[in-house]
Amino acid sequence: MKKVIALILGGGQGKRLFPLTLYRSKPAVPIGGKYRLIDIPISNCLHSGIKDIYVLTQFNSESLNNHINNTYRFDYFSRAFVRILAAEQTVDNTNWFQGTADAVRRNIFHLDLAGDETILILSGDHLYNMDYRRLMGFHKSHGGDFTVSVVPIKPSEASEFGILRLNAHDRIIGFKEKPRTTAELKGYSFRGGVHGISLLKGAHCLASMGVYVFNAKTLIKVLEGKDADFGKEIIPHSIKNFKGVGFVYDGYWRDIGTIKSFYDVNMSLAASSPYLSFFYEGDLFTRPRFLPAARISRCKVGKSLIAEGSIITDAEISDSIVGLRSIVGRKCKISRAVLMGADYYEKADSPAPVKIGIGDGSEVDKAIVDKNARIGKDVVIKNSRGLRNYDGENYFIRDGIVIIPKNAVIKNGTRI
Repeated sequence: MKKVIALILGGGQGKRLFPLTLYRSKPAVPIGGKYRLIDIPISNCLHSGIKDIYVLTQFNSESLNNHINNTYRFDYFSRAFVRILAAEQTVDNTNWFQGTADAVRRNIFHLDLAGDETILILSGDHLYNMDYRRLMGFHKSHGGDFTVSVVPIKPSEASEFGILRLNAHDRIIGFKEKPRTTAELKGYSFRGGVHGISLLKGAHCLASMGVYVFNAKTLIKVLEGKDADFGKEIIPHSIKNFKGVGFVYDGYWRDIGTIKSFYDVNMSLAASSPYLSFFYEGDLFTRPRFLPAARISRCKVGKSLIAEGSIITDAEISDSIVGLRSIVGRKCKISRAVLMGADYYEKADSPAPVKIGIGDGSEVDKAIVDKNARIGKDVVIKNSRGLRNYDGENYFIRDGIVIIPKNAVIKNGTRI
């Protein structure tokens, strides 16, 4: 197989994931108690034998840069690397990245391409377990100039994705960017029966996963213009001039682009039978922290993931993710919640009136509590007014989910 180079796009501002992206980029958002979103595509690459990995960053990139530098270190005798390509202003171009394609265009000279490589372009905010060797084999066997990995979705979900149409030979013959009406999907139906996918019940269409394979010469050619984005411009504009094929992925895949999707994915990970489990679907690499095992005393815990370093005493926890170094006090009730934990342990003699963690007697339901948050005693966080979207003092509500941002302080007795 020709040399494969992976480019992971991690520079988006992540407005729809606000306030989780208030201090970090989307790929740096914690997930599953101890991982970051960026760990997913990097782990997939390493398991697929891809060792030349670049991560393109721009907005709020410090946390992402630190995580990558502290996690993906290879020995001197390995050719593997994960290298950060940060947005930079040059004499020729003083602007920041204008889109995904522009980010690759501005960094492609760093790759020193000979022209015969295969370029794998990935998003940094998706959850899936994929052996990219299957995708590469499909790309080669079909003789494509570029390949788009697609996944079947229901037509009701189509407005959030780029939708592709394939002919009988898997060639891309149509593209719709986030169609708003069912009329726009005429001729785009997909009923399965290819690439190991069993026949699907009801109507489906094919959504782009944001996973692309390009022959190096083709990529260089399509980037010669001014198109800024792969999904909106490069792919639809390349269909007529190049041979584009569609690889239908038959596994679990989720786009984690909104607060609701992020919350739902974490809830599925906490479930007793998740669609994708980090226990059985292959190793997911992340930063080793060498923390002690979680200490759980006199607690009732059901359908939850609890990360190492946590201290939980005399509490009830159900259907929740409890992240690294989480401190949960006595008589607390945590349900349907994502606690991201903390970056450090607070000293016992700290003068802070509200300590890091969840204070005694507090209740948290259907909420996301970001890192280093300080929740006082006897606090109730459960969106008792049933608000859909709201910006409050030190908290936000999105799609009915309460979010306590990083480093926020919620005083004793507060009710949200």
